[in-house]
Amino acid sequence: MTRALFFTVLGYLSGSVLFARVLAGLLGKDILGKSKDKNPGVSNAFQYGGFLCGMGTLLGDLLKGFFPVWLFLRGPESGGAPALALALVAAAPVVGHAFPVYYGFRGGKGIAVSFGCLLGLLPDWQPFAFFAGSFLFFSLVVKVTPHFQRTIVSYLAALVLLALSSQPGEVVLGFFLISCVVCLRLHMSKEPREAMQMQLF
Repeated sequence: MTRALFFTVLGYLSGSVLFARVLAGLLGKDILGKSKDKNPGVSNAFQYGGFLCGMGTLLGDLLKGFFPVWLFLRGPESGGAPALALALVAAAPVVGHAFPVYYGFRGGKGIAVSFGCLLGLLPDWQPFAFFAGSFLFFSLVVKVTPHFQRTIVSYLAALVLLALSSQPGEVVLGFFLISCVVCLRLHMSKEPREAMQMQLF
């Protein structure tokens, strides 16, 4: 458990680095002041910070979720670690992004970081595929708007798919914790609460 605690703390601290704010500051962009939801995430980094800021934020958010999980699973004790250990390590970067210690615990939603954490489970592609597939399905096939509700529906759908699959309990528990953190952060956000709409294709 000592190793799991180390990577949980490492994941939280790496997640607390908000690349949207760091890169926007370096490039002289005010993405939080211009955006309606004040979210230091990938979407606002692209929209208000430009391509370089957006790409840097995307890569940074993916990698800060990926490496703590990936490194933990490469350790000698990971196979015999309690189920809660991997779940906490997987959720820690998202907790850090949503409630960063470096920014007064006021962070972003953690969507890109969630993708990074699931990529850290490689070579197991299934959790990432379920999550990406849910977002694509509710963005392109049965389109849910606005983005606030689409995000919640996509997380819940991916969680259900994982729970019904052959994935080990620690992976399902980890994604459950991630989903709880993201939904809590969405609930606390300043994003407008518009009525949910669903449209086929």
